[in-house]
Amino acid sequence: MYQFQSKIRYSELDSSGRLSLPALLNYFQDCSTFHSEELGLGVDYLKEKEMIWALSSWQILIRRYPGLCENVTIGTAPYDFKGFIGYRNFWMLDENGNEIAAANSIWSLIHVNNGKPTKPAPEMIEKYVLSPKREMEYADRRIRFDGQGVPQPKVIVMAHHLDTNLHVNNGQYVRIAMDYLPVDFPIGQLRAEYKMQAVLDAEIYPLLFESPEKTGVSLQNAEGAVYCNVEFSRM
Repeated sequence: MYQFQSKIRYSELDSSGRLSLPALLNYFQDCSTFHSEELGLGVDYLKEKEMIWALSSWQILIRRYPGLCENVTIGTAPYDFKGFIGYRNFWMLDENGNEIAAANSIWSLIHVNNGKPTKPAPEMIEKYVLSPKREMEYADRRIRFDGQGVPQPKVIVMAHHLDTNLHVNNGQYVRIAMDYLPVDFPIGQLRAEYKMQAVLDAEIYPLLFESPEKTGVSLQNAEGAVYCNVEFSRM
């Protein structure tokens, strides 16, 4: 288990004055990075081993969105390994220890030279000490949409969308999908399923699926192959 403390910054707020969903997602991603770096299994280690952890899915449950200058604790813990797949929980707590948000994530360990899954090295299994699976309502990893999606204008991948692996960052897909939410749509749950990696200058074709309680966005290439499916549920 790993935790760190922070204070909600103005730059992390949305137009309502509360922590934005992308900022919450960034807190969780940063927390897992801090954890790996502290264990000596971070960016440089993975580069040397020619491996990356590719995110397969997010499920984030939000109880509320904290405001400016609130003190928060962000934590993470891996809870299982199955072959090349790793499972990780996250949480954000207020200064009284009350849960603000909780998340489940599934990751695949990939060899960068051939793009094939690879099993964790012995030191990874040893250092990533497993914790009990966090109590939360777990959703299916796979996201399925009903009906015909409504096509939206294409999005061109720009340099600011990329991370250090030169792929579109996980959080950027969520930011793109959020542009198609109704104006009054308080997000209580985010689910994201990552299927394919987009790179610089790639064209993303969004398909919008709407219902009273959920909004889904399928981000695809021109041939209909899915980069990422994102589903937002009302709070």
